[in-house]
Amino acid sequence: MRATLGGLSCQVFAESEAGRPRGAVVLCHGFGAPGDDLVGLYGELVHMKPELAKLRFIFPEAPLSLGPGSRAWWMIDMMSIQLMQQGDLNALREFRKNEPEGMSKARAMLRKLVDDVCAQTKLPISKVVLGGFSQGAMLATDVTLRLEEAPRALAILSGTLLMEDVWRQKAKARAGLRVLQSHGTEDPILGFRSAEWLRDLLLEAGLKVDFLPFRGGHAIPLNVLEKLSALLDDTSKG
Repeated sequence: MRATLGGLSCQVFAESEAGRPRGAVVLCHGFGAPGDDLVGLYGELVHMKPELAKLRFIFPEAPLSLGPGSRAWWMIDMMSIQLMQQGDLNALREFRKNEPEGMSKARAMLRKLVDDVCAQTKLPISKVVLGGFSQGAMLATDVTLRLEEAPRALAILSGTLLMEDVWRQKAKARAGLRVLQSHGTEDPILGFRSAEWLRDLLLEAGLKVDFLPFRGGHAIPLNVLEKLSALLDDTSKG
């Protein structure tokens, strides 16, 4: 079904059991993708782990339209980023220091979505898993580090490091949080080196990071879905 949560249009898969769900999962799509880009993951995940049907899945649509079938959480100059990934380490280090213009608005909307989900399901934040792919993973990471309480877990699928100093400070309050982080070693869009920087930052702060590199590019391969289904299955059991 479709619903508006936090001011965002969402596709929602309600839990299969009567009463409130065992937990909730919020997955945010990447830059330039259609708003329903990750919706197909629901069927694949439930096929792998039928228990996941006891969770409520929410797939929000990013607020900015880039044209037919293309949306964004905030504007990104993808060409500049790709050039940085190809060798301009000084520019890349500077990139990871700053907050992108427009990110604060997207953050506020996703935080409000989490509040709405908790209010509707009567679930605490500790039963909500946040995650996303690419730009959606960046946003999910940022919101996870800023919430008043820790969510159940965080899934960073082909994300990258932003606002290094802010994230490093805020990550200290998330020590012990389970994180699934995946990244292609040949990713031409968000380089593998930046993924390692993010992994190291989270590990240093005490988060429990399951880092899954894979040979490939900017994608979500089957072995990553298997890891994600296992993480979510833990959420469905209590």
